[in-house]
Amino acid sequence: MGKEYSQISAEHSEFIEKQKLFFVCTAPLSAEGHINVSPKGFDCFRMLSPSRVGYLDIVGSGNETSAHLQENGRITFMFCAFDGSPKILRLYGRGRTVLPVDMEWAELAQHFTILPATRQIIVADISMVKSSCGFGVPLYDYAGERDHAFKWAEKKGEDGLEEYKKEKNRVSIDGLPAPIANLFT
Repeated sequence: MGKEYSQISAEHSEFIEKQKLFFVCTAPLSAEGHINVSPKGFDCFRMLSPSRVGYLDIVGSGNETSAHLQENGRITFMFCAFDGSPKILRLYGRGRTVLPVDMEWAELAQHFTILPATRQIIVADISMVKSSCGFGVPLYDYAGERDHAFKWAEKKGEDGLEEYKKEKNRVSIDGLPAPIANLFT
């Protein structure tokens, strides 16, 4: 059933590219801290090499992933087959946040379509890949992407998004600082 690998194979990459949804998990070091699991869509995940991945992150109601990565770097990605053969694939690694003001931004951004409300790119070096059966994952039909985040971002405008990030994205729910930067400068 489950197997362990040291890097992302061509077969893993093909599976990942077919998924419309993935999950990101991070946690603070504190035992009292909150573990964060976030669902992601919008075709925002990229394999940068067999041991490096990245995803384009849009503004949200919190910035837990970035805060946790800044504190300790630990990150896990999970992909589940919701159609076809059952399968779960997890990528374990160390991640970091790349902001629009960082030198690396221009090189990484070319791998993505910059979406309204783009906040940052999360990059991770993968140290372990694990597959498991996925027998308990239900079958679902993909109906499409939601456009709520983009309409919200357009309504807020550049200044409104920056104010929102300052208010909601600077600190995690556990009080950890999270890096933010203006995409529009």
